[in-house]
Amino acid sequence: MNSHRERPNFFSGPYLDRRAELRELADWLDAARADPCTRYLAARGTAHLLRRTPEPGIAFLNADHPIVSQVRSEQLVLLGWFRGERCVLLELDEKVETVAAGDTRFEELRPLAPLLPPEDAALLAYARALSIWRANHRFCSHCGAPMQPERAGHVLRCTSTQCATESFPRIDPAVIVLVTDGERVLLGRQANWPAGRYSAIAGFVEPGESLEDAVAREVMEETGVAVSDVVYHSSQPWPFPSSLMIAFHAHADSRAPVRVTGELEDARWFTRQSFASGETPLPPSQSVSYRLIHGWVES
Repeated sequence: MNSHRERPNFFSGPYLDRRAELRELADWLDAARADPCTRYLAARGTAHLLRRTPEPGIAFLNADHPIVSQVRSEQLVLLGWFRGERCVLLELDEKVETVAAGDTRFEELRPLAPLLPPEDAALLAYARALSIWRANHRFCSHCGAPMQPERAGHVLRCTSTQCATESFPRIDPAVIVLVTDGERVLLGRQANWPAGRYSAIAGFVEPGESLEDAVAREVMEETGVAVSDVVYHSSQPWPFPSSLMIAFHAHADSRAPVRVTGELEDARWFTRQSFASGETPLPPSQSVSYRLIHGWVES
């Protein structure tokens, strides 16, 4: 069995029963409010209400919390069933401070993700991506009229009866590829990364481009290396801000010279020994880049 099929990437997996059919019910919110087991995931912008003790995790609000009955219906989004309980995203105004209490606070996902249970991190990634999409589509891109949420918050419809354009959640597809020549791997680094860190080559897919074409183009643009034998590895939601990372393996000629262009500060070939010795640090463990490189080092 391929290693990438043995367990899901971080931010992925069967952490949530989305129950998408319930989004079609006009009374979904009444049912959620009436259910004492409903849990509310509070968000303020892209920050969520989290707890630090006894271990880091989501600080869910219960159905009887005062703020739950005060928010407007358009501030609530049905996420699904999380650990057997209905879960609703509650998008608060930026100035709201009264929700956080005790050891809870509004915090961003990215710095805390490695410390969170994988299921909590995945749910927060999903909620974060939805909040970003909803915040970026408050007005119709066709006529400029305000947008109104429908289908439990998963569709935004233009309020102009002459337009009525629907908007659905958007993600940005991006490819990330581990290029090898058999005994070495081609990695690059950006100038703002921690010293010594290198990662797999990555970039966004352009219109009219297949994923395989995007892999070949990105590697050529950033390193000047031509690749072949592009093979799919796995995918990972990456909510910073709203990408889907689609990972591949590819092969390159060992004689190919590296010519750095584009966004990279440096790109070079590495051996397994450079990682095994600790000379070159691996990317953060929650990234699919880590999984690509670590899997190659261990193979």
